[in-house]
Amino acid sequence: MPKSWILLACIGLLALNLRGPFVAVAPLVDLMQAELHFSPVLLGLLTSIPVLCFSLAAPLASLAARRFGAEFAVTLTILGVLAGVLVRSAGGPVLVVAGTVLIGVAITVGNIAVPLIIRRDFAPRRQGTAMGIYTAALNIGSFLTSVAMAPLAVVTGWRLALAAVAVLAVAAVVVWVLAVGPRTAFLPEGDDGGDQPLARAAGSGWTTFGLTAGFGGQAFSYYGVTAWLPSYLHDELGMNAAQAGAASSIFQILAIVGGLGVPFAAKYMSTTAVAVTLGTLWLAVPVGLLVLPQLWWLWSTSGGIAQGGGITLIFIAIIKLARDQASAGRMSATVQGLGYCLAAVAPPLVGFVHDTAGSWTPALLVILASVLTFFASTTLSVRKVPKGR
Repeated sequence: MPKSWILLACIGLLALNLRGPFVAVAPLVDLMQAELHFSPVLLGLLTSIPVLCFSLAAPLASLAARRFGAEFAVTLTILGVLAGVLVRSAGGPVLVVAGTVLIGVAITVGNIAVPLIIRRDFAPRRQGTAMGIYTAALNIGSFLTSVAMAPLAVVTGWRLALAAVAVLAVAAVVVWVLAVGPRTAFLPEGDDGGDQPLARAAGSGWTTFGLTAGFGGQAFSYYGVTAWLPSYLHDELGMNAAQAGAASSIFQILAIVGGLGVPFAAKYMSTTAVAVTLGTLWLAVPVGLLVLPQLWWLWSTSGGIAQGGGITLIFIAIIKLARDQASAGRMSATVQGLGYCLAAVAPPLVGFVHDTAGSWTPALLVILASVLTFFASTTLSVRKVPKGR
């Protein structure tokens, strides 16, 4: 494997491709609708299909990483994203949906493979930092893509704007092949485990269950807030669409602070204390919007830090508590597979509760319940993760 700093750069570049390609659709739905005449349901599926793939394809992705090796799995991820982006922008409705499915499956493989590489190839004291950079880059990719798509589409049209995302995938595959070598990148080679003996407790079934519940609460809350925060700000505070979109972007961009801050905080605090801090910050979102909605900027800041830090903390727990590479892959597939299943339910469920009640209060109470699930389950599950490791 390449030196750790080169590998870290590769992981960061790869992560830019693991959320941006499907986030890119949201700013362009009106332009796509005008040409393709999609139904509202199908338009919604263009952003929810990848999340469903994260859930349904997770066991297959874990198997691919074990059977073919993590490096080849990363190559499959980048090439799959590249192919999906090009297919999605090349034709009519069938190709748009097919490309979206391909993107979702490819990203799922990366979701599983990257934490395995971090666990295997970084020293324990650097695993948290590597994971923080990885999750921060996920959010940077989402933010940059969201900001760039609409202005780019005005100049080039929606097809070329969506295709432009392929530039990051091309850069990632070139850097990845140069870093690990063509043979390692393109020839399948099953993982041998590559574990160093570690004096710590192996992850138990209860730990996996707790991390799954915590990740599910985190993912449900994130996708629920992401989908409906602009509508809430419009309804409750009278913001127009542009203002509400800009305001909700605070929730997205502050995730970078959370992703990078958790590894730093874990050097000086127990993981239990980190989990309690993140849970408290997350709770401020539904509680704050219920009680003092005019301070939305404060709750968006708090929630942004919490959602970026929450996923980082759970991934750190997986790679540090798993017994070996194989069990880490299985634990990651279980946690992400079931967790993203809940995430896919969040936008329609929160929307249904709001429409049925005619008020945002019950919808925010649903978010509150999911945040409490994250708080309790994650705090109990990360207790055995050693401080500063």
